[in-house]
Amino acid sequence: MITLYTWTTPNGRKVSIALEELGLPYEVRPIDITRDEQFAPDFLALNPNHRIPVIVDSDGPDGKPITVIESGAILLYLAEKTGRLLPTDARARSDAIQWLMFQMGNVGPMLGQAHHFLRYAPEVVPYAVTRYSKEAARLYGVLNTRLTGRDWLAGTDYSIADIATFPWIARHDWQGIDLAHFPEVQRWYNAIAARPAVARGMEVGK
Repeated sequence: MITLYTWTTPNGRKVSIALEELGLPYEVRPIDITRDEQFAPDFLALNPNHRIPVIVDSDGPDGKPITVIESGAILLYLAEKTGRLLPTDARARSDAIQWLMFQMGNVGPMLGQAHHFLRYAPEVVPYAVTRYSKEAARLYGVLNTRLTGRDWLAGTDYSIADIATFPWIARHDWQGIDLAHFPEVQRWYNAIAARPAVARGMEVGK
């Protein structure tokens, strides 16, 4: 059994979507970050970086429990555990990992800053609003280019790269982005949103 410590954030939803896609049994332990539950000693013992999501798999690689932190690492762990959502062909696998890292290093951090300065900052910071709004639009442009002529970020295979990126794009309105300006991203987004496992994964923790 996998225990998922999570909240209703894009990073948390990556893992619940993957678990639903893979059909793995899991239980949810909500960590309410609006009440600083990620700083509780019990959770800190799981992740010293006090960030969700975290999984604890009672059936780890050696048959013993394993704790995995960091959403990208969790997706890789689940893909390797099941042999799914990550291509086996070396070139396609490399593509999937590259675009997973693109999400981890660019889409998540930059769109997260856009969320903060556009929605949550206690005062308007014009420089930050302009900087992160422009960067959000640039990243959507990169994704639009990448998706031109291919169904998924890794080409012909739906993978953990798509799962990692989708929950961030699901909040495009938070980022001031109109998907109509990025038609390839919109097509890709609609295709993923229509998957039943994705719909279930997006509801986890609500």
